Amino acid sequence: MSNKLKVTLIKSVNGRLSAHRACVIGLGLRRLNRSVVLVDTPENRGMIRKVSYLLKVEES
Repeated sequence: MSNKLKVTLIKSVNGRLSAHRACVIGLGLRRLNRSVVLVDTPENRGMIRKVSYLLKVEES
């Protein structure tokens, strides 16, 4: 049984580093206050950790 993470973009990516923008897009987030459900993998955790100041993460 794989764990899931619900990730919500709570701050804008405007004016952020291009690598941070790329991580947000890589997670599938496009607009503020939108959420995606992701599989809890080391790759996703790494991207989430890099831009954690822009996100809200809930385990489900």
